[in-house]
Amino acid sequence: MNILVTGGTGLIGKALLGHFCHDHVTVLSRNPNRAYQRLGHHINVISDLDQLSDLNNIDVVINLAGEPIVSKRWSDRQKDIICKSRWEVTRKLVDKIKTSSNPPHTFISGSAVGIYGDQKANCIDENCETDADDFAHMVCQKWEEAALEAQSDKTRVCLLRTGIVLAKHGGALARMLPAYQLGLGGPIGDGKQYFPWIHIHDMVKGILFLLKHPETQGVYNFTAPNPVTNKEFSQTLARVLRRPHIMKTPAWVLKAAMGESATLLLDSQRAIPTRLQQEGFHFCFPNLEHALRETLG
Repeated sequence: MNILVTGGTGLIGKALLGHFCHDHVTVLSRNPNRAYQRLGHHINVISDLDQLSDLNNIDVVINLAGEPIVSKRWSDRQKDIICKSRWEVTRKLVDKIKTSSNPPHTFISGSAVGIYGDQKANCIDENCETDADDFAHMVCQKWEEAALEAQSDKTRVCLLRTGIVLAKHGGALARMLPAYQLGLGGPIGDGKQYFPWIHIHDMVKGILFLLKHPETQGVYNFTAPNPVTNKEFSQTLARVLRRPHIMKTPAWVLKAAMGESATLLLDSQRAIPTRLQQEGFHFCFPNLEHALRETLG
């Protein structure tokens, strides 16, 4: 296949590209030299989508581009960067898909469980409707709306509502490890908020599953089938690392340090992957402790 990937140098993108050894892959990157260093020279790197006059020769587009949403405080400038890094690339891809006479047959585009807002302990799947009005919801909603404009009888669209991706090198877990390894890990706030997660192996396997099954389309929760509370996640991580679990971060401390972006760690999404499982996908790591032991072993 001829595959176009945005966000190829990110956590998910790098893990995914290793499975396309026999395909022709083009990666969009603002820094081609860095992309070649990270991904190898067997791929084609472009720095601007305008380098492609159309997408007639592309079979699949996988859109994973986006500024990390939790890496910095949400100043007005940072919010603008977060939004534009998702919306503008997606809209440009959709425009090229719609104007191509022989468009890609599959468009897979990122999103996140943050679209659901704070759902407390309610168990939610892809059918959940929400009246959330927070920043994360707004970002994801407009991101998805833009991607769905590519849907046609020639192109199917799959949306990935992703939870916290567990990987040793990169992502949220890598940022958490130093504190836990020092015995300073613990729950955030009251720890009752649900922490939807997915192992990087299942994340990649799920994307490949959607690629191989042309009947799939629409929204999919990319979360393990057994979500846990923040307290349970914290206890399990400490146990796997054989470290004490005695510290706690009060919500007010987190809000003081992170500002509005603290909602990402304090809001609760007990999201389950109903549609993936209904389509026949099987998780290799459905349980947290097994996933953490494999990741950190």
